[in-house]
Amino acid sequence: MDSVEGRVAIVTGSSRGIGEGIARRLAKSGAKVIVTARTVEVRDERLPGTVHSVVEAIREHGGEATAVPCNLMKGEERQALADQAMEIYGRVDIIVNNGAILVPGSTIDFSERYYDRMMEILVKAPFHLSQILLQQMIDRGEGGSILNISSMAAVHPKPDRAHGDGPVYGMAKAAVERFTTGLAAEMYSHDINVNALSPDTVVATPGQMFARQYTQEMLDASEPVEAISEAAHALITGDPKTITGGIRYTREVLEAFGTEAVDIGMAAPVPN
Repeated sequence: MDSVEGRVAIVTGSSRGIGEGIARRLAKSGAKVIVTARTVEVRDERLPGTVHSVVEAIREHGGEATAVPCNLMKGEERQALADQAMEIYGRVDIIVNNGAILVPGSTIDFSERYYDRMMEILVKAPFHLSQILLQQMIDRGEGGSILNISSMAAVHPKPDRAHGDGPVYGMAKAAVERFTTGLAAEMYSHDINVNALSPDTVVATPGQMFARQYTQEMLDASEPVEAISEAAHALITGDPKTITGGIRYTREVLEAFGTEAVDIGMAAPVPN
């Protein structure tokens, strides 16, 4: 897929942060974007952004987008998301599985409730949306793209250096990466590329800043949303015969494609 012009993209978890950045970047290149997340109204000023505000921002910059609220925890809402996208635009060409949940904690006392939530949102939702929407991509014979947003947490830690997010989050992201490579092999003959993309460092999104305290020094070293958004765009538009089945990282992708972050109108983070 050398262009997203006129293509239809679903970007989960796109009411703010990385998902919003990718939605804006795709819209800037001419994609019709389904902006989807649970957030339909701001309940805390530290967590700005809703599906509606992102759609408004895209339209203000001349793009096309539609808000479809969805709780990825619920299978019936995932099905409704796919059904509404097909009803609105008649097709889906791109799925960006970015919706996430992170509850840190150690194995011994980790809540089964949160374990189930994390697996449902981080693992089952990307699988389910792919399962629902791939056949219509295959039937059209025009290719497509699936991008799964992963994390450095998927990298195996050293025995003497525990990861701060805990083993459950890392396990879920590792599962997503294995799903990515397996699905890429299945979709290769259909010209549908499937990749996983992780930021190299923290991306200081509102959600991250809400959960953690960042100093200005940490913010200065963080990865801008525009960087991972541009890397996502590069992978989505990559040749499906060569740019597929990858577990990729922002900086490496930008260097490989000889590109750099594009201004998509995102506000710079400030310390909380």
